[in-house]
Amino acid sequence: LEKMTDLVAVWEVALSDGVHKIEFEHGTTSGKRVVYVDGKEEIRREWMFKLVGKETFTVGATKTKAAINIDAVGGFAYEYTLEINGKSLKQYIENRLKTTNTWILSLGGTDYRIVLEKDTMDVWCNGQKLETAGEFVEDGTETHFTVADHSCCIKAVSSGKRKEGIIHTLIVDNREIPEAVE
Repeated sequence: LEKMTDLVAVWEVALSDGVHKIEFEHGTTSGKRVVYVDGKEEIRREWMFKLVGKETFTVGATKTKAAINIDAVGGFAYEYTLEINGKSLKQYIENRLKTTNTWILSLGGTDYRIVLEKDTMDVWCNGQKLETAGEFVEDGTETHFTVADHSCCIKAVSSGKRKEGIIHTLIVDNREIPEAVE
């Protein structure tokens, strides 16, 4: 494997199916552009005469749209910005905090990353969308699923406050799991 000599940017992006590493090589003398997602080459362009522009690709199992913008910032300096689903990475992360909950837990020595997509109520575990069963209960809803033979449940209960909205809690083997901050 050739050493990445023109590596100019590295980003880590948390999606429902996992945290993905995006690396970008930009040869400012050759005009070369290479995009790697999780170590796998997605795009390679040699001898680009236009050194600024945009490279678009997808990330992860959900084929999330991504783009790297290459802008000149004077002289021979360049700025590289990553967009996810048409939003800057910062906007994407802020929006994601509102639309998902993430929990990290260890069961039997194995780490699991569980993600709830609040808009669809889809539940992901280590990159796989899980089969779930939802039910209405006295104070809200419960979404049941299994991880490594452990019974899991995400409880959705109204906070009673309009600004806070619904509170989602993950319970595994009758134990509440604290939410992770990614």
